[in-house]
Amino acid sequence: MKLSLKPHHLKRYKDIAMLFLKYGNSDLAEELELADGGDERKPEPPKPGQPAPEELADDLEKMGPTFIKFGQLLSSRADLLPEPFLKALTRLQDKVKPFPHEQVEEIIASELGIRISKAFSRFEEKHLAAASLGQVHRAALRDGRPVVVKVQRPEIRKQIAEDFEVLEEIASFFDEHTDIGRRYRFGKLLAEIKSSILQELDYQLEASNLTTLANNLREFPHILVSLPVLDYSSRSVLTMDYVSGIKITSLSPIAQMDINGDVLAEELFRPYLKQVLIDGFFHADPHPGNVFLTDDGRIALLDLGMTGRLNSNMQENLLRLLLSISDGDEAVKIVLRISETADDFDEAEFTKKATEFVSEQRNQTLNRQDVGKALMAVARTAAQTGLYVPTELTLLGKTLLQLEEIGKSLCPNFNTNASVRRNVAENMATRMRKGATPGHLFASLMEMKDFVGGLPKRVNKILDAVGNSELEVNVKTPDARHLLNGFEKIANRVTIGILLAALIVGAALMMRISSSFQIFGYPGIAMICFLIATGGSGWLIIGILWKDYKDKRKRKE
Repeated sequence: MKLSLKPHHLKRYKDIAMLFLKYGNSDLAEELELADGGDERKPEPPKPGQPAPEELADDLEKMGPTFIKFGQLLSSRADLLPEPFLKALTRLQDKVKPFPHEQVEEIIASELGIRISKAFSRFEEKHLAAASLGQVHRAALRDGRPVVVKVQRPEIRKQIAEDFEVLEEIASFFDEHTDIGRRYRFGKLLAEIKSSILQELDYQLEASNLTTLANNLREFPHILVSLPVLDYSSRSVLTMDYVSGIKITSLSPIAQMDINGDVLAEELFRPYLKQVLIDGFFHADPHPGNVFLTDDGRIALLDLGMTGRLNSNMQENLLRLLLSISDGDEAVKIVLRISETADDFDEAEFTKKATEFVSEQRNQTLNRQDVGKALMAVARTAAQTGLYVPTELTLLGKTLLQLEEIGKSLCPNFNTNASVRRNVAENMATRMRKGATPGHLFASLMEMKDFVGGLPKRVNKILDAVGNSELEVNVKTPDARHLLNGFEKIANRVTIGILLAALIVGAALMMRISSSFQIFGYPGIAMICFLIATGGSGWLIIGILWKDYKDKRKRKE
């Protein structure tokens, strides 16, 4: 690894080295070493003389916006940091030092090509909120329309680019020369964080995200998404409708009595699960600073810099995971299917630990079960045993935990777990209806046609290989009797499948032969063959599913 000698790089090397020296012998390092070895223990209070988790957030803040954002993103990675440090880093979400108003004016004039006094009838110098990448000011357009203006920090792009050059060099060194680097793959983690930050730096992309989310959630009357003012927005300036309200977590007990908290909490969970499981595009940072209760009693979703996108396959897997989280065995199988493994992955250890934890959740009373906590625990166990779970899984776990906090603020007795289960079932039904469109059905029919048409050729190949003693099957089994039984079942099913396929092909050929004996207006013999084939196919499918069900029950017993 070749280190850069640029002055900024040298300063960053020193800052990061000091950070490592401070926390290298702390509880944080011990937790990571334990995770790397697969051991497990409960978090303890920091020992005398060791830095507290809160100090990590302070130190990252002193190092500047890049490291503040780095800390924010790490606060959602339960697979990387112990719980006390995750909680401490959440402070970085919306309590960051602002930059001077003079710089705000310069950036707006440069980006919009017009002075603040010309673009806005009113622009408040005091900021509403200051974050790692920008800060927000309240204003009004020339026609009196109230808005908020988010302005990107000056020189932030250059600073982040230089910081990531340093971090990439360090991550590469750890990945190549340390066991902990190979286990956690710091280079890949850093690439994910860099991609997320670069997206957040593009305010035009955020404006598009706001519009998309508002359209996706228009069916929810209690959900409000602040829309952008495109003529007053650019890559570094974003103007949005002003939302009058308060943070949901700031509600007083008296204020809670004046709202229908149970309905609002349910209305909050429904759109979030729809975003993840149906739309495949979701607000990925619903921390309390980004969720407001408006003056008219609605829930406003703010700040769409951090979003996530899911392909259909990942949506299906996350849906199955949420549905099966009460069944330890099935949940673990799904996590294994969607994850990558390290060379030293210990599948038995992961299965044992993850199944035990999910089973503990299943045995809790309904109001004490916590799906989000279970997902985060599974992610942490995966990291300890060498399994790389998708970022989407940890992000979903973090989102559910944040939604639980907000739901409890709206209604202290709200059963978040029951709401998740109820809405997941509803989303599953929606996905099934979505898949039953004419387009999907015709596509399935075309695939069936290709399968039936190519089946005789494939069967002939198999039979030729068998006849010429060329068929090879490589299996690993400790019991020859079970192997022979398995082959017998396969042979029976293949034989029945061939016969059914022959009936279908024969019926299709006889359809061209006119006959006085007809059924439903088609040649009778051909229709009889089709009906027999249909009945036989149904019987074969039911038999296979029933046998698989019985085998599954036996394994559980």
